[in-house]
Amino acid sequence: MKYNIVNLIVFTFVHMKKSKLDQSRLLSPATLNNFLKENALFDSLSILGNSVEHRPIYSYTVGKGPKKILMWSQMHGNESTTTKALVEFWLYLKTPEAKQMLDACTFLMIPQLNPDGSDVYTRVNANTVDLNRDAIDLSQPESRILRELYQQFKPDYCFNLHGQRTIFAAGNSQTPATISFLAPAADQDRTITPAREKAMKLIVLANTMLQERIPGAVGRYDDGFNINCVGDYFTAQNTPTILFEAGHYPLDYKRVKTKKYIFNSLVTMSQAIASDSIERVEMAAYFEIPENKNHLRDIELYNLKKAPNGKPVLENNLLIQFKEVKKGNDIDFVPEIVAESDGLHGMQRINAQEHAALMNLCFEAEISKIENLTKRISLLSFHQLV
Repeated sequence: MKYNIVNLIVFTFVHMKKSKLDQSRLLSPATLNNFLKENALFDSLSILGNSVEHRPIYSYTVGKGPKKILMWSQMHGNESTTTKALVEFWLYLKTPEAKQMLDACTFLMIPQLNPDGSDVYTRVNANTVDLNRDAIDLSQPESRILRELYQQFKPDYCFNLHGQRTIFAAGNSQTPATISFLAPAADQDRTITPAREKAMKLIVLANTMLQERIPGAVGRYDDGFNINCVGDYFTAQNTPTILFEAGHYPLDYKRVKTKKYIFNSLVTMSQAIASDSIERVEMAAYFEIPENKNHLRDIELYNLKKAPNGKPVLENNLLIQFKEVKKGNDIDFVPEIVAESDGLHGMQRINAQEHAALMNLCFEAEISKIENLTKRISLLSFHQLV
């Protein structure tokens, strides 16, 4: 079964480009719900339960096929890109192109498992608990809602949708890992169980597609086993589970392009499940995807003025990492100095002498004064730096 690639491209570049959800990395429950209402999706939602702060946790079910796929996003509230991609996937499922997929599969999707964290842009929930480390304790209402849904729905596949910081590269390269995947382990020995093998093969299919669009920009997460992680737990229950990580595309700080590639991956994997084409895939190609390395930082400044004695204390160029800070209804990117820079690389290299706002910056004579430099750079806006 194949989808019409021309129609998919038209959908991607016409509909997705106009999405109101792309205006900010912050995606509050209110903003999401308003968008769903505008696109005639909200009335199809079901309430699974409530968060710590009594916000409803919604699900959306579509399709009538025997193959059941459970997807959830934003169990970490500050990882909104996959939620936006998931919504675009819903809209795609309403098009004629998706009919065969809906005949073969039933999709159950949770857009925001952690609405409290989503509202304030935090990884943790309102009780400051990381929901992706709560698979055994089930100490939080959000964790219990997901577990109960898993047990009731009995999915054939699980898609665990997340986001990752700009620090991650695809292997040892200096290319950011725009998309990363993981087929989680089911035990400490990282045994390739039948469920894990299916997940690996789906990832291979998505990677093949992505290499045509973003060559060299796909990474693979470390597969160290942690039964407290939801993906590891579900894999241990013999359910093929795939971790999606929406990463950085150069200068795409709102992650509009990254969202498109997550969307493409959702379509590719869902089509493979619907068409029973997984078994023909070579699993070994999964291990050819380079493992993520965290040696990237946002900005590298060079040609800074030296200290008066001509010998800068810092031997390397100056690296800056943006800290994401909620400011009103948006996310502000605040530059911070990276004090320890050995082995690190800037994704964007800037000649300080070519920017008026940076020309007077210099290496301080003492490392203790680096905070002065931090304060001076922090006066610059995000847009001045990128």
